[in-house]
Amino acid sequence: MVQTISARQALTADGWRENVTVAIDASGAISAIADGTAEADHQAGILLPALSNVHSHSFQRAMAGLAEKRGDNAHDDFWTWREVMYRFLELLTPDDVEAIAAQVQMEMLEAGYAAQAEFHYLHHAPGGQRYDRIDELSARHIETARQTGIGYTHLPVLYMQGGLDGRALEGGQLRFGCDIHRFEELFAAIRSGWAGCPTDFTLGVAPHSLRAVSRSGLDAAIALAPDGPIQIHAAEQVGEVREVQEALGARPIEWLLANMPIDERWCFIHATQMEPAECDALAKSKAVAGLCPITEANLGDGIFDAARFLGAGGRIGIGSDSNVRIALSEELRMLEVSQRLRDKRRVVLTSDGVRSNGRNLYEKAAAGGAQAIGRNAGRIEVGALADLTALDDSHQTLAALSGDTILDSWIFAYDDSLVSDVWSAGRHTVSDGRHPQHDQISERFKNTMIRLRNAL
Repeated sequence: MVQTISARQALTADGWRENVTVAIDASGAISAIADGTAEADHQAGILLPALSNVHSHSFQRAMAGLAEKRGDNAHDDFWTWREVMYRFLELLTPDDVEAIAAQVQMEMLEAGYAAQAEFHYLHHAPGGQRYDRIDELSARHIETARQTGIGYTHLPVLYMQGGLDGRALEGGQLRFGCDIHRFEELFAAIRSGWAGCPTDFTLGVAPHSLRAVSRSGLDAAIALAPDGPIQIHAAEQVGEVREVQEALGARPIEWLLANMPIDERWCFIHATQMEPAECDALAKSKAVAGLCPITEANLGDGIFDAARFLGAGGRIGIGSDSNVRIALSEELRMLEVSQRLRDKRRVVLTSDGVRSNGRNLYEKAAAGGAQAIGRNAGRIEVGALADLTALDDSHQTLAALSGDTILDSWIFAYDDSLVSDVWSAGRHTVSDGRHPQHDQISERFKNTMIRLRNAL
């Protein structure tokens, strides 16, 4: 269905324009951008290219807030959080996974994201038992994305071992585990059903990390998706860096850049623990750094050196990772504010061409995020997918503002309740701030949470 959206202000690939109409063709792509706002199907105040959420573990949304008590170890960190996560996931059924995924996708859309990449590693039943349908949990995510209307990239994860010493998986990790042959079977099952997906859905692959995947596993995984996006956790934790360095003789990003065919399809998730030379080299590789500032702060990961990375021409995308909070503007704000706290100065992540902090962050995350998940989006331009976010310009936060100051005010002074509408490849998934299935999805999620919390 061809549709048109008029906007009083729009941030196009050529900059801000006033009083324009965007036409969307039947394929979900932008077919025209014209002056004037007469007789459009939809009215918008401020129209922006929508961001893609580059990295999500949807099931972890259901454990948000459950790992905020100090354990027996006086030094709580990522590794103690991970133990809570392993205990929690033992409770999850396929129906639970589906209900949680729907909630996550709905919250992402209502926050202003038009697309999501699911870094999917929960493959099996408790104890590592195989479901009758090997791709059961992947299928639940994919079908949920069809129903919610979110743009979707599925990244099945290869998780082979408990560490670089090759130790066997145990406990909660067994639900993730695949050897190469089992993973190839899983991937083939997912791919066999892919023809029925919307044309903007994308299938990629995710070798989990250098800790969890052997060299042969890395090679096998990336061979499965020769044209798709590739994600890997890299250099999130000091302990991880130390383990990789001891086993492989190089730091994680250093090793990957030297040994893997890194190009635009790759997204390095977190990349928090980098030396300056690694930071510069990753920026030059054209791979995307997938940053998840809320989760990284929640887990105490550290601060990504965004100032150096962007200064070297690096590309970034934004993800919600553990989904402890799903808040687009807060992710961008956290990224900038972390740099300010470290460097003891203000307005760090700008460039000579774009002095506005909000616009610079937003446009870079829009472009890098689309690249990272293999999506022709991230800009309002003829030929790009109509991934669009509209803000309510009647709200007091944005009243009488224009141009870049709109983004500065949204990101640094308010929250995602300013989002009025979202289109994903032309699908009108949010209207007046709500997803059309908001009540049904929320009720199912609530009932799932009651069952899980009572079972803990």
